[in-house]
Amino acid sequence: MKLEKLVGDRFKEKPSDCVVDSHALMIRGGYMKYVANGIYSSYTPLRRITHKIEEIIRQEMEAIDGQEVQFPVVLPGSLWEESGRYESVGKELMRFRDRNNSSLVLGMTHEEAAVHLVREYAQSYTKYPFMIYQIQTKFRDEARPRAGLIRVREFTMKDAYSFHTSQEDLETYYQRCLKAYHRIYKRVGLPEVIAVASDSGMMGGSVSHEFMLLTPIGEDSIAICPDCGYCANMEAAENILPKKSCKTSEPLALVHTPDIHTIEEVCEFLHSPKEQSCKAVVYQKNADDSYVVLFIRGDLEVNETKLTNYLKEEIHPAVITRESGLHAGYIGPYDLQINDKALILYDRSLEGAKNLSCGANQEEYHYTGLDMERELPDAEYHDFAKIQEGGICPHCGKTSITISRGIEVGNIFQLGTKYTRSMNMTYIDENGKTQYPVMGCYGIGIGRLAAAVCEAHHDEYGPIWPMSIAPWQIHLCAVRSDDAQVKVFADQLYEELLKKGVEVVYDDRTVRAGVMFSDADLLGVPLRVVVSPRNLKQNQLEVVSRDKTFSENIPAESAAERLMEILKERR
Repeated sequence: MKLEKLVGDRFKEKPSDCVVDSHALMIRGGYMKYVANGIYSSYTPLRRITHKIEEIIRQEMEAIDGQEVQFPVVLPGSLWEESGRYESVGKELMRFRDRNNSSLVLGMTHEEAAVHLVREYAQSYTKYPFMIYQIQTKFRDEARPRAGLIRVREFTMKDAYSFHTSQEDLETYYQRCLKAYHRIYKRVGLPEVIAVASDSGMMGGSVSHEFMLLTPIGEDSIAICPDCGYCANMEAAENILPKKSCKTSEPLALVHTPDIHTIEEVCEFLHSPKEQSCKAVVYQKNADDSYVVLFIRGDLEVNETKLTNYLKEEIHPAVITRESGLHAGYIGPYDLQINDKALILYDRSLEGAKNLSCGANQEEYHYTGLDMERELPDAEYHDFAKIQEGGICPHCGKTSITISRGIEVGNIFQLGTKYTRSMNMTYIDENGKTQYPVMGCYGIGIGRLAAAVCEAHHDEYGPIWPMSIAPWQIHLCAVRSDDAQVKVFADQLYEELLKKGVEVVYDDRTVRAGVMFSDADLLGVPLRVVVSPRNLKQNQLEVVSRDKTFSENIPAESAAERLMEILKERR
């Protein structure tokens, strides 16, 4: 590829709407172009990168017996109605109708299509186990796309689906896939990716893992125990608190708290710490707007994923009206008068707690001395809180939890029979009985993975692509291409490298060296080869790696052979 013919502009200025480095560099470097919110077109450099990522993924999927298939992007709504997700999934699922008024969806994930493809084929236990996968365009109508390719609406994804006759067989294959994912991340240049326990969300199933690249710009919070290696997404991490017992229980007392509403104001007024308070967090169910009142220790935050999983339905922050019987800022668990439809829940941080402050369910009044066992002996407690920095590790029990940010670059799920049962996919086992197959699913976003590599490997001048996925292997710069000797030598070297199968981008433009090298930095090709009048006078070429870890002057007469050796050494 000659750089002067490469479609797409490169420029110095950072776009004002780019909040992360990978987004800015991939716009500046001519990798992609904004089309609409969360939708981008790819120029040649990015397409070459993603193609190489796809090939690595194909190799690893086929190494664990995967078979590549392809599902439609547009699917009939009836398939999603079979699984129950047509109604249960929110606005992220793009629904529309064709000219015949038939319901259609844009696939954001393809469990239903996978079951549809194989349910007639796999009616005997002799057909199992097997795994099918695709690399396909998907659409998810994200409410808040951000950070370039990190969170988009239209994206390319590898999604795989395995089918088994037992949970044990699924678990065995799940481990094979987990190891394959780690190999993929290592091969694309992200060996530091970690697997964390996660919430299954709309996918369903009981066990799932996300693969995280730890970075300050990540949108997910990860709970990590450095002592035992425990890792979990904050949405799934169990919150365990040390047991603190007060020997004496104070009497319940009503305190006048004029014009005080927040937990911070209450604790300051009462001169008590937030961990000695009980606060109410109020939601409404999306389905019927009925109230959900959750009581939790004052210093903790509600984990809304845990709450929605417990309720098995979506919620939103409540709009508290006079008719509700709730007094905003003064809601407490004792003597709470509320309509029958409302649901009252208690976080386990309150279990056994004594001498708490809380709302008194009347304007401008709070209680002190709340004893949960005494005042609310029938309360049931569940884990609804976010795990905290310095919290207790659910695995080893040490108070060593740290919270880090991360980008999710893949996920795997044990789905069980959620989809096969709802879509009536069955097989006859060896005893002649009808059974439902057990499923697993395994996803990697291709564009997001490319952006994550850029985020992890760049400097202020541009990306530093690993050799395995770089758009080209060598960036050949003919400095002063108006010099006949430079032009002839560089042209010959370019042709010789191409004949040897080397991927070369060749810059023979008549531009200043600074412009040439700036563009080379933005393209991030692993090796830069400089042909210049000064170098040729010394009968040598300059070879420099993009990451600045390697530099060598090589003989001009054997340049192609030495470059082949360097490429082999750096693979």
